[in-house]
Amino acid sequence: MRKFILAANWKMNLTAAEAQDWLNHFTSINPNKNHVEFRLYATSVLLSDLVRTNVLHIGSQNVHPSDSGAYTGEVSIPQLKSIGVQSVLIGHSERRNDFHESANFIKEKVDASCNHSFPFILCCGEDLKTRENGTHLSFIRTQLTSGLSGLENNHVPLLTIAYEPIWAIGTGQTATTAEVTEVHTFIRAVLLEFFGESGTSIPILYGGSVNSSNAASIFACPQVNGGLIGGASLNASNFLELASSL
Repeated sequence: MRKFILAANWKMNLTAAEAQDWLNHFTSINPNKNHVEFRLYATSVLLSDLVRTNVLHIGSQNVHPSDSGAYTGEVSIPQLKSIGVQSVLIGHSERRNDFHESANFIKEKVDASCNHSFPFILCCGEDLKTRENGTHLSFIRTQLTSGLSGLENNHVPLLTIAYEPIWAIGTGQTATTAEVTEVHTFIRAVLLEFFGESGTSIPILYGGSVNSSNAASIFACPQVNGGLIGGASLNASNFLELASSL
């Protein structure tokens, strides 16, 4: 049975001391939920310290597709693997929009992850204008097709999808359960189209202003296999409270 994934995306938040306090709180609560895989995606400067605690799955928020080279400020998959990082986020809306990462560049990251057998979460999602135009499903299909073209069934165990409606990230707005169900059901159908029966095993996470008041209804939607949590993950108690809905 596929585990639920509850992934914290700290973005550019928390100092080293604050991160340690977070972990101390997390371990003191000890959620003891065997059906939930807890993950933590932190900024690069914190990764080594977080990995050494051996408390939970630690992932990187970003990666460069090259193994090495003159890419000042970037980090490679071999470097991440060398310190024990276990996965990476690819295609987050903030990377696509704020840092102008193209579909081709995101595909290069996906291919590099597959070549290194490095697990990854591929993010997809529409902005408000696309949603209002009613073209959100075709928009998401294009993102998935671009990111996943050429992948083989042996790459499926590396893959997790996160649906993050851009208009619901950090805005306090949340997609309705009907909207979440529509998109997650659509994504599942696309994965089945790409990978056949293997597509049933790929987790699909929801990300977009999830909090303690809406988590239960969102996580109960068909084809929602957990959450990629932003603001609500910065406090360990708030983050773990969401696990009670899984």
